[in-house]
Amino acid sequence: MDQIELRWRRLRPNALLPEQQTALASGYDLHACLDEPLVRGTMPTRVPTGVAIASPAGIDVQVRPRSGLFARGVIGTVGTLDADYRGELFVTLYCLPDLGSFEITDGDRIGQIVDASWLEVEELDETVRGAGGHGSTGLR
Repeated sequence: MDQIELRWRRLRPNALLPEQQTALASGYDLHACLDEPLVRGTMPTRVPTGVAIASPAGIDVQVRPRSGLFARGVIGTVGTLDADYRGELFVTLYCLPDLGSFEITDGDRIGQIVDASWLEVEELDETVRGAGGHGSTGLR
């Protein structure tokens, strides 16, 4: 499958570029961008990545869970990134009840995007939607 090019912008100095862990990995890991550790429980929490992206129109970009976290009882939800969203990328995580809690620290790998290449830019093009996300287009 051909890779799509995602333009990305660093929103905070400590934000890390999504990266492959091996040459043949299809996923580019997303990293937590935190000022202090975050303890997760059974309620979903949006974990910031410190980056915003712009994808080509008509392309389905999904944030996917990481199997390594899932194997430890930390669930990541699948999220679709619309081509007109320009706000910070978040990964929603929660723990299975038996785990209780889990600490996430700055730089931890928390999700992934597959089949993409990355181009860092100073600014992203503006859209009508802009940074409005996570239910901003309606709840129906």
